[in-house]
This record gives sequence, C-alpha cells and structure tokens, in this order.
Amino acid sequence: MTNITLKLKINSLPKEMRDEVADFVEFLSKKAKSKTKLKAREFGFAKGKITLSPEFDEPFDDFHLED
Repeated sequence: MTNITLKLKINSLPKEMRDEVADFVEFLSKKAKSKTKLKAREFGFAKGKITLSPEFDEPFDDFHLED
C-alpha cells in the first residue's frame, strides 16, 4: 500500500476513527523506539568472579557406606 493510498483511506474515516488511528500510530512509534538490542556478550567477562571451594568435588558424609 502506498503512502497516498494509506492517506486517502485514513482521510475517508470518520473523525473519531482518525483519532484512534493517530493514537495507534503514536503507540507504534513509541514501541519502535523502546526496542533495544542486546549487547553482544563478551566471552569470559565473568572470569575469576566465581570460585568453588576446594572440597567441592568431595562426596557428602551422608553418602558414605557404613560397614
């Protein structure tokens, strides 16, 4: 649909409906502006920020079998 055709169709609507179209166009323009693109994640940016205790791989005492 061309701009001219769109303008003609909008202008042929009653005033109340043209107001609704204007509100919808405003909504769409705000929606388009609010979309933000995520930044590309940098590989390894959290390196060194997370540490595990030395006994992390040791089994729990609850899992030892009793003789």
